[in-house]
Amino acid sequence: MKNLIPKIGVPIGVVGILLLLIMPIPSVLLDILIGFNIIFALVILLTTMFVRKPLDFSVFPSLLLVATLFRLGLNVASTRLVLGEGFAGQVIQAFGHVAVGGSVIIGTVIFLILVVIQFVVVTKGAERVAEVGARFTLDAMPGKQMAIDADLNAGLIDDAEARRRRAEVSAEADFYGAMDGASKFVKGDAIAGIIIIVINVIGGIAMGMLMKGMEIGEAVEHYTILTIGDGLVTQIPALLMAVSTGMIVTRSNAESDLGSTTSKQLSQSRLALSIAGVAAIAMGMIPGMPFLAFAAIGFTLVFIGQRIKSNEKKAEQDAKVQSALVPQKTETADDIIDQMRVAGLEIALSPDLVDIVSGASDDLLARVRSLRKNIALEMGFMIPPVRTRDSVDLPVGTYSISIAGAEAARGQAPSGMVLAIGSGPGLDALPGETTIEPVFGLPGKWVPSEMRRNAEMAGATVIDRVSVVVTHLNAVVLSNAPRLLTREDVRILTDHVKRSNPSAVEELTPNPLSLAEVQRVLQGLLTERVAINDLPRIYEGVGLRAKTTSDPEQLIEAARASLGPALVQPYLEDGTLNVITFAPTLEQQLLEGLRPSEGGTVPYVGADVTESIISSIQTVFSAVNDDGAETVVVCSPQLRPAVRRLIAAHKEGVPVLSYIEATAVPNTNINTVGVIRHEPAHV
Repeated sequence: MKNLIPKIGVPIGVVGILLLLIMPIPSVLLDILIGFNIIFALVILLTTMFVRKPLDFSVFPSLLLVATLFRLGLNVASTRLVLGEGFAGQVIQAFGHVAVGGSVIIGTVIFLILVVIQFVVVTKGAERVAEVGARFTLDAMPGKQMAIDADLNAGLIDDAEARRRRAEVSAEADFYGAMDGASKFVKGDAIAGIIIIVINVIGGIAMGMLMKGMEIGEAVEHYTILTIGDGLVTQIPALLMAVSTGMIVTRSNAESDLGSTTSKQLSQSRLALSIAGVAAIAMGMIPGMPFLAFAAIGFTLVFIGQRIKSNEKKAEQDAKVQSALVPQKTETADDIIDQMRVAGLEIALSPDLVDIVSGASDDLLARVRSLRKNIALEMGFMIPPVRTRDSVDLPVGTYSISIAGAEAARGQAPSGMVLAIGSGPGLDALPGETTIEPVFGLPGKWVPSEMRRNAEMAGATVIDRVSVVVTHLNAVVLSNAPRLLTREDVRILTDHVKRSNPSAVEELTPNPLSLAEVQRVLQGLLTERVAINDLPRIYEGVGLRAKTTSDPEQLIEAARASLGPALVQPYLEDGTLNVITFAPTLEQQLLEGLRPSEGGTVPYVGADVTESIISSIQTVFSAVNDDGAETVVVCSPQLRPAVRRLIAAHKEGVPVLSYIEATAVPNTNINTVGVIRHEPAHV
């Protein structure tokens, strides 16, 4: 029942207002409703003074609409009583006779003054402030969202806090947008008040003369007094609501209410108060001025200024005593360790590139956050938060990407430029600096942003600066994924798998493999760009092999075997797998020369054979690249790790599969596009 009353109170009140517009009410009930209207407006005004920030009173726009409708309903009800009975209750009678002394002229002047104050001063100013506030709040939204993303990417806040802040930013924009529209209610209310007064005066005079036989003077005096009383009892709450509107839209976020903040800020300068006090005393000495009134004000201000001075001296002395009694806080070992901590992943920008994270152009931080999510979904692990900072040590237009404090890559992203990838006479004719795209090594040119369309018409692919940085970061992360996968990451991933597939984890770690050995297996998979998002299947395959061996190379091969078709699927084109094989005699020679080493198995076949293989690899791949087909190298399972290391040393990013892996997908058409051979040197 306690929760039901607040829930249905406002809907019932709105229905009552609608009935007020239709049904006549007795004068006693009208008196109660008018009194409630005045007190309600006063409560709203006082509430706006005590809130610390506008969002603490976010329901204000809706209340403003309800209050405006309520006042219009009272106007209709009072008009019905004034014209029908010539009496509209004691409140209107008191305002008409007591508040304005029963004078039509005084009442009219007071009413017009209230209307001018409300309509010209308060309402007009509040409307303008609400409009500007809404505009600036909406313009500032991207910057505020960027700051939240920056804190989230830096690890300063968690997802829950980020969601709370985003909701607050969105609510602030909605509030000021609603206030921009709600201020029009106040303006319309003032205009409606004037029109209703005119209608009531004319209608009252006509009613008195035609229906009740009054003389024109008697009718004017009687009905005008009642109409002015009616106007005052509704105009005063309207003025309070207009002041409340101005108060809420001019209220900035503060740590205390309006009264405390005003008192604190007005008393922050004792010199200002003292000068104002002396000026008040001097004005009182002007002939004809009431000296006592000005002197009282002046001496009060001087006294307050002196009290502030003594309080400041006392506060300084207390601070000195407190600092002497309380020892200064020294840096602890934990503080120093926090300062020593190195960011796992960092982007350093030259000062002229800071605009790409300040909202002036595309949002780098939002793109980085999206990149983290994409890599997690694609590769199966979450890269560390990317810290972004400026560095005066970098040349103009330069950025660098660091992993664990060591620079891993560097690139260019000149301010005001876009990267046009391609070549040709049309692109050469455009101004700018030629360059090489850092990820794919394609020729390109940095051209002014305003010539983007010209570059596209020249046949170039145009990329903005943020895309260049993010693409480069993606390539660096994938190339260094094994370094970014920490022991703690493996623990978190393993705990997650344990919740859904506990048997796979229990049979693997901590016995027979430690967490460090599991990390080494996963790092080996990432080295070959193999996603580790299917951890339950990987753990099952590794756990079975770990019962007989702890050799990392064999464990990695077991993990690959457990993934099966997932290794081949990315390289299939319409069910066809384009492969490069080894000549049978060369493959047999490599198998016979396999020897174990610290880094894994290595084929010892002599320098001349190795050089011949490398030369043949380069020749075959050159021919394959000309065709543009997606190809993989296949060999026997025992030879695969050694062949991968041999090829990776001379050509990075070439996938190497075993015969078993290549045929893991049923009905795969194997298309041999090249053969690696050993051509003995002729003497």
